[in-house]
Amino acid sequence: MSTDIFSGSYETTQGRVYTLSGGDWDTVLGSTAGERERIVVNMGPQHPSTHGVLRLILELDGETVTEARCGIGYLHTGIEKNMEYRSWVQGTTYVTRMDYLSPIFNETAYCLAVEKMLGITDQIPDRANTIRVLLMELNRVSSHLVALATGGMELGALTAMTNGFRDRELILDLFEMITGLRMNMAYVRPGGVAVDLPVGAEKKIEETIKLLRTRFKDNFNILVDNPIWTARTKNVGVLDLTGCMALGITGPVLRSTGLPWDLRKTQPYCGYENYEFNVVTENTSDTYGRFLIRMREMHESLNIVEQALTRLKPGPVMVEDKSIAWPAQLALGSDGLGNSLDHIRKIMGQSMESLIHHFKLVTEGFKVPAGQAYVAIESPRGELGALVISDGGTKPYRVHFRDPSFNNLQAVGPMGEGGQVADLVAAVASIDPVMGGVDR
Repeated sequence: MSTDIFSGSYETTQGRVYTLSGGDWDTVLGSTAGERERIVVNMGPQHPSTHGVLRLILELDGETVTEARCGIGYLHTGIEKNMEYRSWVQGTTYVTRMDYLSPIFNETAYCLAVEKMLGITDQIPDRANTIRVLLMELNRVSSHLVALATGGMELGALTAMTNGFRDRELILDLFEMITGLRMNMAYVRPGGVAVDLPVGAEKKIEETIKLLRTRFKDNFNILVDNPIWTARTKNVGVLDLTGCMALGITGPVLRSTGLPWDLRKTQPYCGYENYEFNVVTENTSDTYGRFLIRMREMHESLNIVEQALTRLKPGPVMVEDKSIAWPAQLALGSDGLGNSLDHIRKIMGQSMESLIHHFKLVTEGFKVPAGQAYVAIESPRGELGALVISDGGTKPYRVHFRDPSFNNLQAVGPMGEGGQVADLVAAVASIDPVMGGVDR
């Protein structure tokens, strides 16, 4: 008997395993005569339908999935550990890169936790909180557009994919205009935001909202009640309320069971209690319901953005406490995002105290009282929580995130087992996992 694991078959503690590398199916089955058929397939981590580098280990009976497990860790970046060696402000440049489709949410959750430990939650300027809400909702739309685009692509709706990425570009253009970057902006800082809205930003946002509302109808008309789309999504990837509660599932997957759980309503932050919007739910508990939820949530987000524009009043965008406030007057110019020339002239040529303060706060950072805080917000994928622990120094002792993609991936087994491989693709797409947030 051969012990070479690269041979056609070999013995294991679980019985004889056959390695298949092509060939006629009848011949393959003939070689396993008398044996229990157990085919294990690796789907990913380089498969285009597993949302990045997610690896699915599938046990199949023909085309039917009898067992599905997730293999993660292929995008591990050590972000949480690296933050222990950076100042509190520098932490925003790390967290923004976790769930790279919703960077503003990562930054906001982290900064809200830091502000809670500093005891300055009530001191954040209204304009800063309004800008945070405005950008988070724009980011929610851009994230949902990617979910709809990639989900459509994986199920063969290529026009939905091109429409989704086309519309997302409009929002990324807004991000670039406001923050200087399209993604991973590190724009939200402890105490407020890095820089105020540039001149003309409000008008540009209004124009973009009007265009997005028109373009959203394209995918709505293509997919809603489309018999091919509904055949691929209705009663596929079903997970009821009991399953969601048992697994800690949140976001659109949870709301597709009919439960209106949205932290913007149940545990308001950043002034969300002052905005009027509906928590979108469905009662289908399936892939189609989650698709409808994301379509309708984008309209609700645009409603919130419009309300935020009316609430923008002149004022500071950073807390007044100069021992915390980032000591810079950032400006958008022809050379990109950087300090304004007037600010540089002041700290370099007129005030030695300002220069010293600028140097110490940038290089050393501010101290956060010893303790810990947990803050959760509603990201496009569900509850995004930031646990921040301080030992009283200028760097975090520990930062840990409850990323919804990580928790929601537990639903892959219950959603996919018993269905076909093609249905599993639809189920994973409806979860909308982002592996940067899973692995961190």
